[in-house]
Amino acid sequence: MQGLDLFDDDDGGGTVFRDVIMLALAGFVAIVILLLPHINPPATAKEGIDAPGNVIVELRWPDQMDVDVDLWVLAPNGQPVGYSNKGGKIFNLLRDDLGRRSDSTELNYEVSYSRGIPAGEYIANVHLYRNRQSVYPVPVTITASVKKTAQHSPREIVKTELMLNRDGEEITAFRFRLDENGRLEAGSVHNLPRKLRSSSKS
Repeated sequence: MQGLDLFDDDDGGGTVFRDVIMLALAGFVAIVILLLPHINPPATAKEGIDAPGNVIVELRWPDQMDVDVDLWVLAPNGQPVGYSNKGGKIFNLLRDDLGRRSDSTELNYEVSYSRGIPAGEYIANVHLYRNRQSVYPVPVTITASVKKTAQHSPREIVKTELMLNRDGEEITAFRFRLDENGRLEAGSVHNLPRKLRSSSKS
């Protein structure tokens, strides 16, 4: 009987030990389940975030066309910025679109942004680098917008549509002047040609 009593005591101690371990494990699992949503919360859509830069020049052409069109821009006292020179003192080319070549999207789009809004003349050119489809003309739309600060929304100031008719063609889409407050100077918009790829003066 004494041996049986000792066996019962040991079994009771083992049961208590197992119960404590299981309760601790259950408590740990409950804590982990409660903390999971807070460890990596789901991303929420951020509203009111605009594109970077102050002067924004955007170029679009039909998405279904396998055509490489290039955007070239020039800021006051700057240097021409395009596919072969993607960054300058003021402008940066953020997207160089090659048509459907090496492109994970069907969007045909190029864009340049400036750092700051220096007063003076801005020039935007369009260059038809290569038309693999040999379908002409290639319609393009080019827009310039100004955003004074990060808190402001971009304000479109110039927009035009052009037709490109041959490979290698470079057209001045528009030239315009901004004053020291980033405002478009009245009567300053025109499209007197100036080549930017060769940096020739005119």
